[in-house]
Amino acid sequence: MEHVVIIGNGISGVTAARHIRKLSDKKITIVSAETDYFFSRTALMYVYMGHMKFEHTQPYESWFWKKNNIDLKRGFVTEINSANKELEFKDGEKLSYDKLIIATGSKPNKFGWPGQDLDGVMGMYHKQDLEKLEKYAPNNKACKRAVIVGGGLIGIELAEMLHSRNIPVTFLVREKSFWNGVLPSEESEMINKEILDNHIDLRLGTNLKEIKSDENGQVKSIIIAETNEEIECNVVGLTAGVSPNVDFLKSSEIEIDRGVKVNRFLETNIKDIYAIGDCAEQHLAIGQRRVIEAVWYTGRMMGETVAQTICGNKMAYKPGHWFNSAKFIDIEYQTYGWVWAQPKENEARFYWEHEDGKKCIHINYDKNTHRFIGINNFGIRMRHEFFDKILNEKRSIEYVLEHLSDANFDPEFYKLHEPAIIAKFNKENNTNIQLKKKSWKRIFSKA
Repeated sequence: MEHVVIIGNGISGVTAARHIRKLSDKKITIVSAETDYFFSRTALMYVYMGHMKFEHTQPYESWFWKKNNIDLKRGFVTEINSANKELEFKDGEKLSYDKLIIATGSKPNKFGWPGQDLDGVMGMYHKQDLEKLEKYAPNNKACKRAVIVGGGLIGIELAEMLHSRNIPVTFLVREKSFWNGVLPSEESEMINKEILDNHIDLRLGTNLKEIKSDENGQVKSIIIAETNEEIECNVVGLTAGVSPNVDFLKSSEIEIDRGVKVNRFLETNIKDIYAIGDCAEQHLAIGQRRVIEAVWYTGRMMGETVAQTICGNKMAYKPGHWFNSAKFIDIEYQTYGWVWAQPKENEARFYWEHEDGKKCIHINYDKNTHRFIGINNFGIRMRHEFFDKILNEKRSIEYVLEHLSDANFDPEFYKLHEPAIIAKFNKENNTNIQLKKKSWKRIFSKA
């Protein structure tokens, strides 16, 4: 019986295992050094915030794996011997495979800061990070202040977590405005304000110089690079992005750059070895996408795709149109298609913001053809299915606005903003766009 071994029990690896089992009776072993069972990584923050227990983050009961004949092995892989098709573990044990899937995910970036390995310094990606946070920041008595380094999605999640326990937070962001390498200036400024409104000490254009230790090897303060200011703290969160977790492959024959290099079929340069999820790096970008995408849904899609190939139905990875979602404290965010931080030469923008400063949409479109390219939604939920269809059909911005209420996914009692959005577009562009009749009926039926 063919033995498929999967290194990593995140969304990519587990999805691959589930779909291989649906398609075949192959022997499957999932290897993980992090936890015994798969859990939802994005839910870790809600455990710390008291909304759920860790066991609630596990989508499957412990009996699921045995029932589906999927073996789980706890261990840290140190070497892959591809010639013998064998894994070697830290404790010296070995495991043979016929086909191997590398799904080892990401690890937090470290940039050689002095003190970056002290007690009380952590990322916010693994279960072990959650355990460290509970140890060093259980409350605002044990942790007088925390410093977060890095202004991405993980950084703002960690800030919200600590804020929920009334722990003062200083947030060091290298950029001049929060996440402005991804967000246009209007949305970036909205999030700056949301952070400050929650009494978080946001320091823009600020870099970490070093982390200082007390006599016990624990964090006592940080030094800011630009001013040499010292800030006393008990916890430092390193959230300056993530990188593929592939260090253990450096002595192998598997081709790596930043991640494990794969083709469109998620195959590596070694026969019968595949890589999926955050650790996989495409040789060539797919459309406008990055060659490495540390995103939950793309990891799931890669798991589904590689399962088909391993079970005899060779399938190329096709992620479709870009989309993503997140939450910036109390402001929900969705993006469909492409809205760059700066528009390209052929692109035009339309921006609407609610007077409360917590809701907006930003639409990107071709200035010549008016073809819809993408949208950012902040504080307004919109349907993925709607925009996926619109992008497939290459519709115009006028069409999108006419049907905008069909995209709205907010609960029934939420106030709808389509008339105000369209009125602003009409005024700015000297047009007379109207919501379609069925859309107006939907609005008034909810009023």
